[in-house]
Amino acid sequence: PILYSYFRSSCSWRVRIALALKGISYDVVPVNLLKDGGQQFSAEFKAMNPMQQVPALKIDGINLSQSLAIIHYLEDTRPNPRLLPQDPKKRAQVRMIADHIVSGIQPLQNLSVLKQMGEKKTEWAQKCIASGFQALEQTLKHTAGRYCVGDEVSMADLCLVPQVFNAERFQVDMGPYPTITRINKALLELEAFKVSHPSRQPDTPADLRA
Repeated sequence: PILYSYFRSSCSWRVRIALALKGISYDVVPVNLLKDGGQQFSAEFKAMNPMQQVPALKIDGINLSQSLAIIHYLEDTRPNPRLLPQDPKKRAQVRMIADHIVSGIQPLQNLSVLKQMGEKKTEWAQKCIASGFQALEQTLKHTAGRYCVGDEVSMADLCLVPQVFNAERFQVDMGPYPTITRINKALLELEAFKVSHPSRQPDTPADLRA
């Protein structure tokens, strides 16, 4: 497998965690979203992913984009360890939390949107993340055990950790979100979350390395 990734992309990080958890070896092709006007806009990468976004994954003779589609494929083809619970109610809760983050928070504060916000980009990012986290905190109070849904790592957790990383980057006050903070801390103790961290990628700048 070949993963087209950017060290600080939260969507790429989700996929890196899934690959690490499932023990899948892969090669990385870094795509710098800032350099050369954005390497994702090159003709070569557009042929790989017409949406011109990371991540993209070459695997099993196909090209996949969109982080959750990639993770679902990995789950379907390499089901151990399981990232979606077998219980239908818990499975629905995992998907709900993942979608909450992937659709309701992250796109509002990603690079393409922030470019449009100019000088107000930090304020905008803080507002979007805080609004989403207020709802997420309430949801997690009902679903969480050690992790987002019960005591097993799931797809929801793969989405949570990168989003908290973004919140900290934009200096969001995490005080009102004790459940999110507790779960994030527990997940960051796991090896798959450590090795996939933005500070430990081949394209991480030297001053941001762990």
